[in-house]
Amino acid sequence: MEKPPVAVIYDGQCRFCRACLNWLEKKLQVEELAYQDIDTTRFGLTKQECSKQVYVQHRDETSAGASAIAILLSLRGNKVMAFLISRSGPLADIGYRWVAAHRNSWVIRKLTQKLES
Repeated sequence: MEKPPVAVIYDGQCRFCRACLNWLEKKLQVEELAYQDIDTTRFGLTKQECSKQVYVQHRDETSAGASAIAILLSLRGNKVMAFLISRSGPLADIGYRWVAAHRNSWVIRKLTQKLES
């Protein structure tokens, strides 16, 4: 079986990350790689780097954080949202970092539940 063209390196202990991947996979096949379970050095990354943000490897390029999310959305077919994220520059990075830092907040827990339903 051939590997999917997109690898996603994520926090395998994060319920929100898992829910997002399940949503993503409804329209896009990805290789899911929980950073806790892999040798991250094969991607030129450290475990510490991977604990802070998601990484996407696509077409021999590695993207992180908001840029990685924009790539995944675009490949899934959510072109408008991908465009908005990729064009919002530092604002997208701030938003990504806020979500990453508040994964256990009420807002993110509710969003996770919505994604899981």
